Amino acid sequence: ARKRQRYVEKDGKCNVQHGNVRETYRYLTDIFTTLVDLKWRFSLLVFILAYAVTWLFFGLIWWFIAYCRGDLDHLEDHAWTPCVNNLNGFVSAFLFSIETETTIGYGHRVITDKCPEGIVLLLLQAILGSMVNAFMVGCMFVKISQPNKRAETLVFSSHAVVSLRDDRLCLMFRVGDLRDSHIVEASIRAKLIKSKQTQEGEFIPLDQTDLSVGFETGDDRLFLVSPLIISHEIDERSPFWDVSRHQLEKDDFEIVVILEGMVEATGNRDAYGGSGAGCTWGHRM
Repeated sequence: ARKRQRYVEKDGKCNVQHGNVRETYRYLTDIFTTLVDLKWRFSLLVFILAYAVTWLFFGLIWWFIAYCRGDLDHLEDHAWTPCVNNLNGFVSAFLFSIETETTIGYGHRVITDKCPEGIVLLLLQAILGSMVNAFMVGCMFVKISQPNKRAETLVFSSHAVVSLRDDRLCLMFRVGDLRDSHIVEASIRAKLIKSKQTQEGEFIPLDQTDLSVGFETGDDRLFLVSPLIISHEIDERSPFWDVSRHQLEKDDFEIVVILEGMVEATGNRDAYGGSGAGCTWGHRM
């Protein structure tokens, strides 16, 4: 049998590729999100290049200032006041650029007060260096804090089943959380992805239809401390109402389940039970 292509893989990744995108400048207008969405190897490459290029650029300017002032021609002249003490070439200018931007300040190379252009460059590098730090560290922090790996411990059943539950035909699947730090404010949604043709003859590929999993009753908000069975009742409002068992087995469709929530950080729980376990009748608080 031909293997059916999935719209969303079992690991949650969307199997969609954007081809023939001409307006690529839109990615550059939102460069922060673009960098966050890059793969780790490209993010680390951009992170390293951002600092390396900045250090090289300002190191070249420091060397150029020393060259134009004639500091490199008076290296052994103690009566000469250079722009930067102990700057004797491009390598030392590059090292001074690193020390300035990272505020290391070893003390061997230091700017003098006889160089106004150097003072302006020092202020400029300090400001731009802070901006580079804030931007790149912010990108890395957001990328590290993304909950992609947290989703690895949220598991769904391999198959969805259709059977009777309380004498009602339901489509059911199971979801569970493997970690002890539970998801709070968890909510679940389900979408039916299926191509359809309208009454006017228009063909709509990958049309999305909501599957009710308890939004009207609040059952879509989960207390996910143990595996739960999520149920979609096949009634008159369900897109499966007119679908027979034989048609269900041969139709080309996909059900995408979306689980959202927050990682438990603060808060507390308590419980009240019946039969003398904390719940009594006819008393006031």
